[in-house]
Amino acid sequence: MPEIDDHLDYGLSILFIGFNPSLRSGETGHHYANPRNNFWRLLEESGITPRRYAPQEDGELLKLGYGFTNIVARPTRGVEDIAREEYREGRKILRRKLTEYRPRVACYVGKGVYTEFTGNKKADWGLQPESAVDGVVDFVAPSSSGLVRMPMRDIVSIYTQLRFFVEDELAD
Repeated sequence: MPEIDDHLDYGLSILFIGFNPSLRSGETGHHYANPRNNFWRLLEESGITPRRYAPQEDGELLKLGYGFTNIVARPTRGVEDIAREEYREGRKILRRKLTEYRPRVACYVGKGVYTEFTGNKKADWGLQPESAVDGVVDFVAPSSSGLVRMPMRDIVSIYTQLRFFVEDELAD
């Protein structure tokens, strides 16, 4: 199955970083395409986007200052199908992307994404005290997977914190 193209650009407000694409995303070529994934709903309900976008519109979010990438580009059924070597290589590639593109915020869509990238064993939701890449603020948000057991209102609240942070940064 082909890899999903990143949506990257210079000057992004937020770069959303996932583990890797789902099989459905691999089939469609678009990020967060699994109908059970709540990503697009979370962006809308938190006010990050003005409306609910569809996965096939993922490239349109570049116009809003939002990009997409993953630690591992290969689509799989689940993270348990990702080999340690893929993570090692993916961490190097992601660090290069963050260093080159320097988004204001790297939003890790899931604590596991953040801990896998940084090697930090623990993380709280929201802004992190240290940045993995100088000049890029790290923000940890809950996974948007439909399997997450956290109440939707709590997840939306964390994504809303991200929106407020970015709005405050842009106001400065």
